[in-house]
Amino acid sequence: MAKYIFVTGGVVSSVGKGITAASIGRILKSRNISVSIQKLDPYLNVDPGTMSPYQHGEVFVTQDGAETDLDLGHYERFIDTDLTAASSVTSGQIYSAVIAKERRGHFLGGTIQVIPHVTNEIKARITRVASLTKSDVVIVEVGGTVGDIEGLPFLEAIRQMRNEVGRDNVIYIHVTFLPYITSTGELKTKPTQHSVNELRRIGIQPDVIICRSDHNLSDGIKDKISLFCNVDKNAVIPLLTVSNIYEVPLILEEAGLGNLITQTHRISAAAVDLDGWKAMVGRIKTPKESIPIAIVGKYVELRDAYLSIKEALQHAALYHNRCVDIRWIHSEDLEKDNDNVDSLLGTVQGIVIPGGFGDRGIEGMTKAAAYARKHSVPFLGICLGMQVMVVEHARNVLACNGANSTEFSPETPYPVISLLSEQHGIEDMGGTMRLGAYPCHLVAGTKAHAAYSQSLVYERHRHRFEFNNDFRYTMEQSGLVVGGTSPDNLLVEIAELSNHPWMLGCQFHPEFRSRPDCPHPLFVSFIGESKDTLREGDQYNFPL
Repeated sequence: MAKYIFVTGGVVSSVGKGITAASIGRILKSRNISVSIQKLDPYLNVDPGTMSPYQHGEVFVTQDGAETDLDLGHYERFIDTDLTAASSVTSGQIYSAVIAKERRGHFLGGTIQVIPHVTNEIKARITRVASLTKSDVVIVEVGGTVGDIEGLPFLEAIRQMRNEVGRDNVIYIHVTFLPYITSTGELKTKPTQHSVNELRRIGIQPDVIICRSDHNLSDGIKDKISLFCNVDKNAVIPLLTVSNIYEVPLILEEAGLGNLITQTHRISAAAVDLDGWKAMVGRIKTPKESIPIAIVGKYVELRDAYLSIKEALQHAALYHNRCVDIRWIHSEDLEKDNDNVDSLLGTVQGIVIPGGFGDRGIEGMTKAAAYARKHSVPFLGICLGMQVMVVEHARNVLACNGANSTEFSPETPYPVISLLSEQHGIEDMGGTMRLGAYPCHLVAGTKAHAAYSQSLVYERHRHRFEFNNDFRYTMEQSGLVVGGTSPDNLLVEIAELSNHPWMLGCQFHPEFRSRPDCPHPLFVSFIGESKDTLREGDQYNFPL
């Protein structure tokens, strides 16, 4: 039978439950224990797919096309496992499923209640992950903060799990925050005590308390938390704020969490092996030459909207023994005047235009693509970024005035990006989306083929609009070549400029497949070209 580790959070939101859950997964995998991770989100949306990035950060897409919370990206990057739709559960999904069953007569006329019907549905989603993945351990992060009214059904469900699968098969880990009072120079444990009391009030006694803090925990603080929260002192785990999230598994392991979990709950485990992870973290912390890279987006005020892109750039930079200096540039700022474009992009060695929806800021992105093309600056366009690259080429190279995507200009005379014919008339927001992993055939002799060093890859998509094949021949004749297509050659997956050092756009999201110890090939190639790019005022360092 699988073991279940439930991770809850208290005191404040954004306390680091996702990184903690992912880190626990890593330290268990380092003992040759198979792991899967699930996120329970209390909001009533069915998924984050239609939520504003300003509300929720990026939408992470799984191999099977689920639009999920960004924490699933952390999980995949830490445990190096492709997750599925089963790993993302929301209140919206739970209530929709229960109501649908009621409408079908599934409950035989009974009164539908939170307990047992909603909690039973939640428990079924949790145990489904174990049955689908056959994992030794399923780690379940409960979103939100203990005390939130919308999270109560989830907490009740995980309380019931210990009775149903056995006490030895369930571990409760509570992540809290210890505030520091500057005037007295003290860490305060009272908020943690109240948070644990709230859990205990509904029948959950934490087995482990992980204490997030900006300051070291003294033995006295640990003793106090142990006493008032009824946990062993060795189960009070300090977790100081670090600049590098990949260091967290090493901190938790050093604090004894791995042995605590495996020994006290009788999980069969091999000797711990985190040597490779330690070496990677050591390389990250070693000072390196930085590469200035611009991310030109429309949601840059909330950088979590581009979290996976930021991580993928850092992974690729580490591969080249560099660090990346990300310049966050709002695309609307580039629309003001051309001098603004030069001042914002004049010193960067690479430009990334990420995905997005809607016409706000599109003209600024188009200016960034034009700048990259004219000044031979390495350029990576992702999803919308590729479409902007195609629009810019049509306007400024082919002189197709007014060229655009039909998403932004339905009446454009040159619809170089458009919906496929079979997509017209579909009204649901998700009904026209291409979601999840699709095959991409790479064209020999292109930069894309050189980056991957293979002919067929699978990449994750999240978009409605496609390259319009009516313009394909003309585009290719003018230097914008197709570097990757669907196997039937009907959909353009990658476009690149033949007469540019490195200017490539992909219709998919390569950032979702990047790992810290296995960076994505397109990002590796992009950073490889960027690090050798000289801008005005730069010069190579020659040995004396």
